[in-house]
Amino acid sequence: MTKEAGTKEAVTNETVTGDAVTEGTATGETTTRDMAEVLRPVAPPRVIDGVYTDDQHARIRSMIEREGPWPTITAHHFDTVEELVATSTGVVPEGLDLTLDDIATAHFRGYLAKGSTCFHPELDDCFYNHRFLDLVRDYWGVALARPTHMLFNLCGPHHSGLNAHLDAVQFRGIRLENSPVWLQNVMGKSGLFEEHMVKMGQVITWWYLGENGTFTYWPDGPHAEPAVLRHPLWNKGVVVQNEMMFHRGDPVGRPEEREVPGLKHRSLIAHDPDDDTWVITTDGEVIRRYRPEEMRLLVHWSAELFDDVDEAARVFEHTDDLTTDVVCERLLADMRARGVDVAEPTDPLHDVDFVRALIATYTVAPTTDWLAPSAA
Repeated sequence: MTKEAGTKEAVTNETVTGDAVTEGTATGETTTRDMAEVLRPVAPPRVIDGVYTDDQHARIRSMIEREGPWPTITAHHFDTVEELVATSTGVVPEGLDLTLDDIATAHFRGYLAKGSTCFHPELDDCFYNHRFLDLVRDYWGVALARPTHMLFNLCGPHHSGLNAHLDAVQFRGIRLENSPVWLQNVMGKSGLFEEHMVKMGQVITWWYLGENGTFTYWPDGPHAEPAVLRHPLWNKGVVVQNEMMFHRGDPVGRPEEREVPGLKHRSLIAHDPDDDTWVITTDGEVIRRYRPEEMRLLVHWSAELFDDVDEAARVFEHTDDLTTDVVCERLLADMRARGVDVAEPTDPLHDVDFVRALIATYTVAPTTDWLAPSAA
């Protein structure tokens, strides 16, 4: 294992198991409950085949090839190592001074739609997708849904680590559009804000013909055994609630193919039409090329769901929204009630000590004893 891979593993795989979490109210009354019970999807993921038509897939790929370069996933969402760790299961080891460059992975992302708006009109039928709306309504057993955002992840063989994570947990007032992902996920793991949680459903689809690169997920909670979505992974998908289910993309490609020397947090990927390859660059310097058949594409479609018109009105009219101040006050009060020695932050969204305290308090680790050496 390389020094780079070992450093990534030190951060992503060192975990603290948190068995209990308190569910709070505005008056500070608490009851103890198991974080592992909180972190389960509303229903087991449903596997589906033939998710997109060949024409839709071709148009999505054409747009991705045309509109690059694309940044790393972490560059979209995180400014510090602590923020990244808060979305997953680990802690930053004491005395280990890391930057996002040290733990960068060659996994790249772009958004096709946000805020219920498709950014590429040629993909309107993919985003405003009646079949997908039917799938997530049936998955939740509710009447109403609206598409919210759509993104893609793109990679070739690379070291991705073995850490599981949650997608951004959405709440009334605290959403992907106005709040950092790490805060949303701490809120989700804490169990303190369930009454404000937004119902979300996803249709996630893979196209990949290479080795490994499967999808591991914990549908029965992080302390239960995981499941794996296995090959073939061509136009195969799941209907799921990824915000409340630990999951991970497994390492892609053969182990000897995964090194990407020179990779940084700021690295980019783009398609080179001259030889039909995918090129990773750092500060304009080419550091890796992939052939088309090595690439793994994931497309993630999300929708928000409502039991009825009254629930939708609470969201759209903002009559019961959380604010960042209320969230941080509740988290701070809960940590102090647990005996955690934490100072009141002056800038809670950027206070490293506060973020570290949140990570240490609201950490739960999926089971890993099932892992075989080949999984690395």
